[in-house]
Amino acid sequence: MNMTMLVIIAGMAIVTYIPRMLPLTFMDSLPIPPWLQAILKNVPYAALGALIFPGILTAHENVLFSLIGALTAIIAAYLGANLIIVVLSSILMLMTLTLIF
Repeated sequence: MNMTMLVIIAGMAIVTYIPRMLPLTFMDSLPIPPWLQAILKNVPYAALGALIFPGILTAHENVLFSLIGALTAIIAAYLGANLIIVVLSSILMLMTLTLIF
């Protein structure tokens, strides 16, 4: 590994670390309003949905299979199932559909 690569990696590490460090350093004593807390609690779910949705549409040749798998996962999650159960239920549904069709 040459020096240029090490400088690039170090630069990316610093650029990634700064946005995480600054709020912890300067905003630890400031109270966050409840409405902003409610918004921030939903950010991970929105980001995860944005990352997963394109994959749902391209997971199988037939989009209907993907949508049925996603619907199964949504229902299992809505009913309060554990993450492993949500994933396994979706996989089981798709395996069943693949065997039938």
